[in-house]
Amino acid sequence: MTKPYTEQDLSNIFDSDLIWRRKELSDMKSAICAADSVSRHALLRALVAMSYAHWEGYVRTCATRYFEHLTLRKKTFSDYERQIYINSVLGRLDALYQSRTSIKERCTLINDILDGAGRRFAHINQDLIDTRSNLNTDVTKDICLICGIDSEHFEDKRTFIDLLLLKRRNAIAHGQQAFIPVEEIDDFVANVLSIMRVFRNLLENKVYTKAYAA
Repeated sequence: MTKPYTEQDLSNIFDSDLIWRRKELSDMKSAICAADSVSRHALLRALVAMSYAHWEGYVRTCATRYFEHLTLRKKTFSDYERQIYINSVLGRLDALYQSRTSIKERCTLINDILDGAGRRFAHINQDLIDTRSNLNTDVTKDICLICGIDSEHFEDKRTFIDLLLLKRRNAIAHGQQAFIPVEEIDDFVANVLSIMRVFRNLLENKVYTKAYAA
């Protein structure tokens, strides 16, 4: 697997991952148009499930590879914006919240947090890039926060993400008769690709402008 050592490497990874997803959605649209009336109904339902899978998968891939790019730079937390360091302690804070720890353990954690900014940023906790198999607008905004990008770009897409994409997908996953009218498939797929590109562009622009730096 290609590693995103440079900005161009990361951009190429984003491109290649988007290309195959876009091709699969295009192929599905073609299959729907060519299908008979019986097969078409099933394919319309499949298009919803596939579209959501690509939306969730692309967000997870882009975020994961973005943080991989930063770790490959082999810099310390102090070289990056504060959110990078906050991310590194969120998992430990969550574990502390869920368990009964001693005063000594709590003090150790606080000292580690206070003294840790000089350590090298070497990995991202994958639990932070958690789509929860339910990537609605609010979950997307949480992931944007972890990545340090502006989540307001998705607010005007809330109806599409939460209702037209996710609600339909959940209905299909639970065996309900949900599907897209055939006359809407072009706009539907265009909107899915649009929100994928927005997320990608926000990360890519941050990398090229080095907005992640302290």
